[in-house]
Amino acid sequence: MPQSPVRRAAATAWRQLPFFVWLIALWMLLWGQFTWLAFLTGLVAALVVTRVFRLPPVELSGRVNLWWGFVFVVEFLVAVVHGSLLVAWQVLDFRRQPGGAIIAVQLRTDDDLIMTHVGVTASLIPGSLIVETDRDRRILYLHVIGVRNDADVEKQRASVHHWEARIVRAVGSRAQLQAVRTDAATRRPSTGPGTGARGSGTESRGGAR
Repeated sequence: MPQSPVRRAAATAWRQLPFFVWLIALWMLLWGQFTWLAFLTGLVAALVVTRVFRLPPVELSGRVNLWWGFVFVVEFLVAVVHGSLLVAWQVLDFRRQPGGAIIAVQLRTDDDLIMTHVGVTASLIPGSLIVETDRDRRILYLHVIGVRNDADVEKQRASVHHWEARIVRAVGSRAQLQAVRTDAATRRPSTGPGTGARGSGTESRGGAR
């Protein structure tokens, strides 16, 4: 049966609600303030972005898991604190240089919104920053400090895949969730060419192919 305009509008609003809430949360994170003023200004910014500018519609999965969303938020806040302390220690440790690298990470899901969320999450955690993206091959290139060997490279890749899995569990489609589960069950440590990091004498950009 064809839906009425009111029901279609309600269904569209429900599908877009997670994106709208994420814009407000992102605004508050960027300003580093969790206040009513930051919430209200983020609300205004989200309304402007979604209603004023002529942007293509964002197709969401229509699936929201509040429990995994809560888990993601808690883990993200812990990671931000841990990353801040780790970077501070690396700066104060005069015995050795922290080291750095450009690391290529190929995502397991082919979705623009998931890719954006993973990139923003990785950039907000101190110690890593997205410097380039390859949309066609689903690759994120991160500049990471504190990398000295291949084990550190793989640890950083595993961290990005962890955030991707958390985001997919929270707002991804069922097909994306199954893809993440399947990949996690079959993934094995790679020792082929390009599994290193570019920086500190090793290479990483080719490793995400």
